[in-house]
Amino acid sequence: MGFDNLFGPSFDFIFFLLPIVLPIGLVYTLFELWVSFARERFINSQQHVLLRIIPPRDFHKTPLAMELFINALYQKGGETTFIDRLWYGKVRAWFSLEMASHEGEVSFYIWTRKVLSPFLQSQIYAQYPGIEVSEVEDYVSKVDYHSDEYHMFGIEYGLVAPDPVPIKTYVDYGLDKVESKDELKIDPITPSLEFLGSLKQGEHAWIQIIVRAHVKEDQDKKKWFGKTDNWIDEATDLIKDIKEKSVYENKKGEIVPLATKGQADKIYAIERSVSKLGFDCGIRSIYIARKEAFNGINIPGLLGSFKQYGSFNLNGFKPIVLTSFDFFWQDITGNKLKKIKKEIYDAYKARDYFWRKIERKPRKKFVLNSEELATIYHFPGADVQTPSLTRVQSRKGNAPSNLPI
Repeated sequence: MGFDNLFGPSFDFIFFLLPIVLPIGLVYTLFELWVSFARERFINSQQHVLLRIIPPRDFHKTPLAMELFINALYQKGGETTFIDRLWYGKVRAWFSLEMASHEGEVSFYIWTRKVLSPFLQSQIYAQYPGIEVSEVEDYVSKVDYHSDEYHMFGIEYGLVAPDPVPIKTYVDYGLDKVESKDELKIDPITPSLEFLGSLKQGEHAWIQIIVRAHVKEDQDKKKWFGKTDNWIDEATDLIKDIKEKSVYENKKGEIVPLATKGQADKIYAIERSVSKLGFDCGIRSIYIARKEAFNGINIPGLLGSFKQYGSFNLNGFKPIVLTSFDFFWQDITGNKLKKIKKEIYDAYKARDYFWRKIERKPRKKFVLNSEELATIYHFPGADVQTPSLTRVQSRKGNAPSNLPI
């Protein structure tokens, strides 16, 4: 059989399709480039501010106050129609909740669009009378990693279990009860604050939690153009799977439900988790210090900052991106590690998680509800005695009267 006879029909078919496939491929590529350009143009057009939050010295609010504030971050506006999303490149607002140590001095920050700043300030004052909020210069700009005067270690986190399975929250720690005595409270945020407060001169550590409203935007595999919510769907599947595994067949051949306490608790936790507002999230942390001050012993402290939120039966956090390798042959030249460090640092400074890629791949976001977020980010009460935590020295008055509600 000759070459022409073997491949002739195939080549004829390919050449027949080329005039159809190439224009479609070209239009699709140009469309994707336009959407990317329009989105970047819109994002760059937005002004942002960094708010520094200084909590009062003697307040006794539970993390529920922070949960109520976080509910105010559930902003879905701006991308309602496909014209907004695809032509104008609009995206819904996202926010960055941050804890940072500057040579041992610990501070809280919130990064937001400038247009939303007055609204957020009013919500903070509403929940925390006596608190101090001010717009400040970005602390990241004061530490120029690209100057080659610093060493850096960076981490980006993911979840151990599926998103609908909650972490151990402040409710599990009993912090939802106002009447509890301070000496009996165990605030899970304390280990993070103690680590941040332990740094010395020339050392900095930053923790960043980026959030945006979670919406129904996942592709429904059962439909060509339908949308679904994987967070809810996965919760339904998990509960169904637990129930199917918690039955037994008695002597009469009857299937009888017999869930263990652990299984029942997990079902309740999942159902409770997805009943609250959900947020797309990305979490990263950085330890950065001048070369002469860099202390590798602080890396385990950074890695352990989120361990207290995990439990065997529920969810927890784990590093999914690290600025280190297990074996030297994974990065013989050292260029790969430099690139990852730069990507993490630049993304932290830009407060970007949902659009910038890491190692040419989209970052993997996950979903936390408002209760989970209020657990890992809240202003500690008077029972937390971290000495390096910046607090208002004297009791403040009420919020400014000219703030919009």
